[in-house]
Amino acid sequence: MPNITIYTDGAARGNPGPGGYGVVLMSGKHRKELSGGFKLTTNNRMELLAVIVALEALKQKGSNVTIYSDSKYVVDAVEKGWVFNWVKKSFKDKKNADLWRRFLKIYPKHKVKFVWVKGHANIPENERCDQLAVAASMKSNLPEDKGYLQSLKEEKGLF
Repeated sequence: MPNITIYTDGAARGNPGPGGYGVVLMSGKHRKELSGGFKLTTNNRMELLAVIVALEALKQKGSNVTIYSDSKYVVDAVEKGWVFNWVKKSFKDKKNADLWRRFLKIYPKHKVKFVWVKGHANIPENERCDQLAVAASMKSNLPEDKGYLQSLKEEKGLF
């Protein structure tokens, strides 16, 4: 199985505000960059979505994947097992349940290890992900983050 290195980052201009994610995937001589953005979202949603999009982009199941992220939220939730306890409690009172459920569908298909890296510490691929995320957040005609909007409605009891 291939060894894949992934760097991810998320950004939001305002929190909430326009946001984006950036991904750099590397395996051997191959390199791929991915990014996307939303009109209104949060930094944590974009950090998590970057990881999801990266894993969903992998073509071979069972890959050995190392994900480098500067998001303590994402890295700790997985590496410390918090997300697996959230599942047992049906994500009661947890933010981003829609994205965590999506993550949990793709996560078991690979052998994934997370490594936290300090943001803005001159790590070239992490810096590139930040550039991709910020640029994506600045595009015009960004789509709605339907999951975020739904969570706002639920918080306010508007279903």
